[in-house]
Amino acid sequence: MLLLIARRLLVTIPLLILVSFLIYSLIALVPGDPAVTLAGQDPTPEQIAAAREELGLTDPFIVQYWHWLVNAVQLDFGASLFNSEPVASAIAARLPATLSLTVLALLIAILLGVAAGTLAGLRPGSWIDRVATFSASVGVAVPYFWVGMILVLLFAIQTPLFPAIGYVPIGDGVLTWASHLILPATALAIAPAAVIARQTRAAVANVMTEDYVRTAEAKGLPRSRVVGKHALKNAALPVVTVFGIEANRLIGGTVVIEQLFAIPGVGQLAFTSVFSRDMPMVQGVLLTTAVLILLINLLVDVSYGYFNPRVRQL
Repeated sequence: MLLLIARRLLVTIPLLILVSFLIYSLIALVPGDPAVTLAGQDPTPEQIAAAREELGLTDPFIVQYWHWLVNAVQLDFGASLFNSEPVASAIAARLPATLSLTVLALLIAILLGVAAGTLAGLRPGSWIDRVATFSASVGVAVPYFWVGMILVLLFAIQTPLFPAIGYVPIGDGVLTWASHLILPATALAIAPAAVIARQTRAAVANVMTEDYVRTAEAKGLPRSRVVGKHALKNAALPVVTVFGIEANRLIGGTVVIEQLFAIPGVGQLAFTSVFSRDMPMVQGVLLTTAVLILLINLLVDVSYGYFNPRVRQL
């Protein structure tokens, strides 16, 4: 297993460098001059020139990228063009809210998706299967923001069970923290739960027809042990793959949900930074997001070694 992790890390590091280069290149190609923004309102040519010198924009592009990458490795992404706040500090202050929302949404998606998919896969063609399949189809089709607005209308306005907006750190109380996140996390979890349910249903239904499952049932093993030990573990590989894809999508979905529920997270920071053309902040947010996605992919790859020992030899 350690060898598998080492190999995946060796692949992840150069991939992260490539992603960082693409991020810096794309931001540099955006029309407009950050020096004009930094120089203030109605700047003179001398002020713009001084701002370009301060930002290092007079250097060749590859030199600019190298300086930015060296600083980024040290968690120095520069400062905001508008309030001079260090980018790393701004991201660190908002990252707990985004991670809390994402992790809770993933837990809801796994619980709903695996439970519904397993029940449907164990009884293909039954009413449970039809209801689960129909619900999954609806869940895939509805957008995050629509589900979020419906949840707010039902459980925050008509029946005020949960707060409609805002975020409370977990240090202020677990119940208060959870009550502020349950609606946005549920809105974010519906679509991935539907995808996981469909994949789990197909995988379980296929595994239950295998000879080793029939042999286990013929030996008189309890149904719960047959499903838990033999069926689910062997059906987990495609489900884990889908889980990794949906986890990456959830990180992007936080931009919409954090705006809708007024959660001060990285997604909201990215939204405001893009519209205000705060390029250092956008670069820092994109690189942080890329690191999170690569970490998720690394965990998914490592989990393959647990569910299928043959993968460790690859």
